[in-house]
Amino acid sequence: MNPIFDFFFGQYGDYETMDIVLEIVAVIFGFLSVWFSKQNNVFVFPTGMISTIIFVYLLLKWGLLGDMMINAYYFIMSVYGWYIWTRKVDSTHVTPISRTSFNEKRISIAIFFSTLLFVYVVYNSFDKWTSWVAYVDTITTAIFFVGMWLMAKRKIENWIFWIVGDVISVPLYFYKGFTFTSLQYLGFTFIAIFGYLAWKKNLNNNLQTA
Repeated sequence: MNPIFDFFFGQYGDYETMDIVLEIVAVIFGFLSVWFSKQNNVFVFPTGMISTIIFVYLLLKWGLLGDMMINAYYFIMSVYGWYIWTRKVDSTHVTPISRTSFNEKRISIAIFFSTLLFVYVVYNSFDKWTSWVAYVDTITTAIFFVGMWLMAKRKIENWIFWIVGDVISVPLYFYKGFTFTSLQYLGFTFIAIFGYLAWKKNLNNNLQTA
């Protein structure tokens, strides 16, 4: 077997074929979701919900509680975000892209530290503090929880949290043995950068025409 192939995909030798197929399908819909988000398209939510529900099943099966909680939260926030993005703010306009207010920044900080506490309690309950990975999981979970909430609110700052979390997740998932998911987050990083630039341009255009 090719040593390079083994390095990247050798860990899949012990996986069930259906689980590998499901991970690939989840990755594809995850890419679609982030791409639709970059395009400021409401399809970010239905595609994201398909991806997250698959990952919830897989991650629960693989015993990765932190990652599973992230995806379960994504699913719930996708329902909320779908409502926010399609809600009319007047007779013709839906919720626009905007910057976070002072109060929303305070809520973001509260979500971050509440998530840290929540994950700490869960990991203690299931005795998951077994390696350094658990501590990184705790941080990335908090980062992604804030990012998803801000995206649901259509706040441009959501991309900053996604970029930071994605960069951390690329080597983290590879270390865990999920190469396809690691590659997904690598792609997410680049899309998130372009997403931020696209949303910033949209926001500036809206301010100029207001």
